[in-house]
Amino acid sequence: MTKARTVIIEAFGGPEQMKLIDRDVAAPGKGEVTIAQKACGLNFIDVYQRTGVYPLNLPSPLGMEASGVVESVGDGVTHLKPGMRVAYASMPPGAYSETRTMPAAQVCPLPDAISFEAGAAMMLKGLTVQYLFRRTTPIAKGDTVLFHAAAGGVGLIACQWARSEGITLIGTAGSDEKCQLALENGANHVINYRTEDFEARVKDLTGGKGVDVVMDSVGADTFDRSLNCLKPLGMMICFGAASGPVPPFDILKLAAKGSLKVTRPTIFTHIADHATCQTMARELFEKITSGAVRPHIDQRFPLDQVADAHRALEARKTTGSTILTI
Repeated sequence: MTKARTVIIEAFGGPEQMKLIDRDVAAPGKGEVTIAQKACGLNFIDVYQRTGVYPLNLPSPLGMEASGVVESVGDGVTHLKPGMRVAYASMPPGAYSETRTMPAAQVCPLPDAISFEAGAAMMLKGLTVQYLFRRTTPIAKGDTVLFHAAAGGVGLIACQWARSEGITLIGTAGSDEKCQLALENGANHVINYRTEDFEARVKDLTGGKGVDVVMDSVGADTFDRSLNCLKPLGMMICFGAASGPVPPFDILKLAAKGSLKVTRPTIFTHIADHATCQTMARELFEKITSGAVRPHIDQRFPLDQVADAHRALEARKTTGSTILTI
């Protein structure tokens, strides 16, 4: 049995809990694939798992997305072959590794035109944007979306996606530099939430009408004011909680504010079906190969500096995507 350097946690806590060890890599069983990885992506879900917000059975590896080359496949795997370039966003965790064996269903063939680094940086984030704009609620050309954290990895893809679809995107970010980055990537308007009241500004930008959809990965700090930004019958999509979980609220508020809708999706429900996952990935790849979407990789850390990468992400010192190089 071969071994590969892999990041694990044995207890929940801060970045210091992550350890880089030599871990056994099993041969692929039925429905599995072994991948020699080239790069892996960093996401806030990794922080939630490391800290125990999303509990894991310990000890556990970390990491949800990566790219690489197929080494071998198990019985029943027909969409992958040894030597193929691939990328994935998938459960269970384990992407922070040189080589891993994992379920094959959500592993996707990666076009030659897309680099391994881009593949690692865009799968979880890009498929998140795909389900936000395509699969959660109808969003048509001319509709208006408020997107929080618009200069992050998901946010910059969302700005470009919205521009390619003729959707008006109002983005928020925490500095003038991040606001400018969101603008450059397709946001129609930006709001520095540290210096402006985003609720008042959204009302001003929409002539008091509000937006059709709010996409919010911030959570507790923005939830109530985000509801106030919606027009009647609008949809609030909470897909993360970077500032902490949203506290319980009175559901009657939704009626009082205009028959609003609220949902808390997760990417893993959307990609659970093999065929659906592959279709979503193909649309994402088409957006990238056409030039409509370009992943921004603004931070790179070697695998053995994963703790520094987590610290930068938690301190909101990052823009775009962060990858771990192998």
